[in-house]
Order: sequence, then C-alpha cells, then structure tokens
Amino acid sequence: MQWLEYLPLIAKGALSTVELALVALVLALFLGLLTALAKLSGKPWLILPAQCYTTVIRGIPDLALMLLIFYTIQIGVNQITDKFGLGRFEIDPFVAGVMTLGFIYGAYFAETLRGAFLAIDPGQAEAASAYGLSAWQTFHKVVLPQLIRFALPGISNNWQVLVKATALVSIIGLSDLVMAAQEAGRSTHNTLMFMVLAGAVYFCLSGFSSLLLYWLKHRSAAWVREAQL
Repeated sequence: MQWLEYLPLIAKGALSTVELALVALVLALFLGLLTALAKLSGKPWLILPAQCYTTVIRGIPDLALMLLIFYTIQIGVNQITDKFGLGRFEIDPFVAGVMTLGFIYGAYFAETLRGAFLAIDPGQAEAASAYGLSAWQTFHKVVLPQLIRFALPGISNNWQVLVKATALVSIIGLSDLVMAAQEAGRSTHNTLMFMVLAGAVYFCLSGFSSLLLYWLKHRSAAWVREAQL
C-alpha cells in the first residue's frame, strides 16, 4: 500500500513534535519561574514588566503571537546582521518554534507557579530556617516538594495545551507532525487519512502524558510526606 511508504515521514514528524514540546516546556518553566518570582518580589520595577508580560501574552491568540514573535525575531536579527554587513540570516524553524512556544506559555506557567508559591505556608520556611537549614536546604526539602504538588495540576493542563499548540508551528516552516501529514496527504491524494493519523498520534501523546503526570502526582505526594517526617 502506497501510504505505508509515508509512515517514516510521519514518525519523523512526530519525533520533531515531541522534541519541540519538551524543549519549549523547559524554556516556558524557566520563564514562568522568573516571572512568578518577579511578581512575588514586592519590587514595583520587577512586578510591572512581569504583569505586563502575562497580561499581554494571555490576551492575544497563540497563532497571532506566534507569527508576531517569529517575524519580529527574524526582522530584528536581519537588521542587526545588515548593520554589520553580515548578510541575511534565516532562523532555524525548530529554534524559532521553541522560542515562540516557550515565550508564550511562560506567561501561563508564571501564574501557575505564582499560585503554588502563595499556597505554601511561609511559616514552614521560617521553621526550617530556625532549625538551621540553609536557604538551599529549605527550598529543596521543604518548599520544592510542596511547590510541585500545588503546581502540578496547572502544569499538567498547560503541558497538554502546549503539546497541541505545536501543531501551529508548521506555519513557520518546521517539519513537524502536521506538516508531515500534509505532505503525505498531498502526495497520496488522501489528506483526510493522514490528518486522522496525525490526530491519533496527538491523542496518544496526550494519553501518555496523562499517565506520566498521574504518576508524578502520586510521587509528589510521597515527597511531601517525606518532607514532613
């Protein structure tokens, strides 16, 4: 059957999608943590830009933001290279996808992590300090286990949405699962079948993520119990 010839292409696109989602997740968590800490710092010069970031990002559709960020980065980089006579520079679609998704979802993770920090009783950190624990030991043994437990439901939801949002990255040229399905569909004149296949792959990724996050939920509960001993 002709369509079997395109399964390696679909598999390669699926792998690219998973890699994109995982790297973007790391960037989004990093930006989210920095933004959450800025909002909780009590310093207006940190709170204001952090608040603007989360408000603007969460108020604009992901597709519009993705195009805006991608072309802004592309134009900005080329303006710099033209200024120094370095010629035109094309941003790698994977890098562009990671940067755009990470920047967009960093705003959502920021609110998730900020809520998790606020849910932790500050008296516990004070008690840990009174027992002689260092700042790192307090964070690692007392704050982090509870932070994970409180943030995990929100992180789970944001991760599921981020995985599905990777489908939008095909519009900036990344050979992801959606683009692979489109290419296979055009070549075989059976776009419907390959788009259904792509949807099934996304569904499997979502199901696997749910199982992994369910395990993490129970593991985080064990971390909290260990921290309380």
